[in-house]
Amino acid sequence: MLKSLIGALVPLLAAVVALAFGATMLLALGASPVEGFSAMFDGAFGSGSRIAATAVKATPLILVGAGITIAFRANVINIGGESQIIAGALLSTVVALSFPDLPTILLVPAVLLAGLVGGGILGAIPGALKAYASVNEILSTIMLNLVMVQFMNYLLRGPLIDPYEMEAGTRIPQTQRLSDNAMLPNLVDGTRLHLGVPVAILAAVGAYLLLWRTPTGFRLRAVGHSADAARASGMNVKRNITLALALSGSLAGIAGAILVFGSEGQRMVTDGSAAGFTGSAGFNGIVAALFGGLHPIWTIPSAMLFGALLTGATQLQRVLQVPAALAVALNGIIVIFVVSSTPVRGWIQRSLSEAGLFNRHNDTKTENPRHSRSEPGGLSDMPDPSEESGNV
Repeated sequence: MLKSLIGALVPLLAAVVALAFGATMLLALGASPVEGFSAMFDGAFGSGSRIAATAVKATPLILVGAGITIAFRANVINIGGESQIIAGALLSTVVALSFPDLPTILLVPAVLLAGLVGGGILGAIPGALKAYASVNEILSTIMLNLVMVQFMNYLLRGPLIDPYEMEAGTRIPQTQRLSDNAMLPNLVDGTRLHLGVPVAILAAVGAYLLLWRTPTGFRLRAVGHSADAARASGMNVKRNITLALALSGSLAGIAGAILVFGSEGQRMVTDGSAAGFTGSAGFNGIVAALFGGLHPIWTIPSAMLFGALLTGATQLQRVLQVPAALAVALNGIIVIFVVSSTPVRGWIQRSLSEAGLFNRHNDTKTENPRHSRSEPGGLSDMPDPSEESGNV
């Protein structure tokens, strides 16, 4: 219990310290930190529509973060969320353009499935390169980010560009308005809450079930724990590494489809940069996963927190008339502190363990052995964000 508590508190304390730095920046700009944080909270949770906006902003972070946890359990690192989001968005857009008259009940699942496939392909490529050619996955996923943003720009300025933009000569890189049949249904009238939000939550839950309730998940975690031991036991290590990154990319691809068909404009549009379309969700999703202890379920509230920061920052700027760059800086500071808290958390836990305050067996002992930490996927395994990647 103590270990789990420490695992949850350390990143929270890191976020609090980061907010203290944010308060210092507000004071330096002559603004009140109390008013500033109050404005941010009001902007994120002040009404039903604002809560819905926060949930929508968190949706791609949930999906990317859940995908990151799958890759991490197999001991591979996915930095290619941006490219996988773009790939999923492009393929789902092509499907919508190709079959605009399909009824909603068929077209919405089709575009989501296309997003899954597109992102999965972009995840499988660096996975196969790592597994079969020993190419570092960090390098390959980052390079694919650069490749895909240029490919997106080419398509949106050429083959997929809105014909009206060509006629008017404005050449804004965007598609024509996509079929209304592909639009994600709105769940609450008067808000932006759409079907993508529960899809993301279900995907995160599905990632947990996959990792801790299926043989496939056991093999992925076994490979992450020790590739040599997994190979000796007869597991196909190369295939599982490829699968881990493909699954990770597929969730990011769904996020890309949701960004297109959950948008108010109902079209794919960019400013020429990856962030112009993704909103940096591919990178922010990594932070959400880290803040959630690299556990799919805990990624959900973690992503909501970062979604709240993004939506609340707009209200902060409006109320206090502070530069928009302040919100970006605050988000960056939180990222730095949260990521830095991971080794600190490990150091605290090791120190307490060496002092005899807890150990793995005594700290997790329960009356029902089915729920004990010693069994992979036991119920106590779900909410513990402090579990390290090697646990199988």
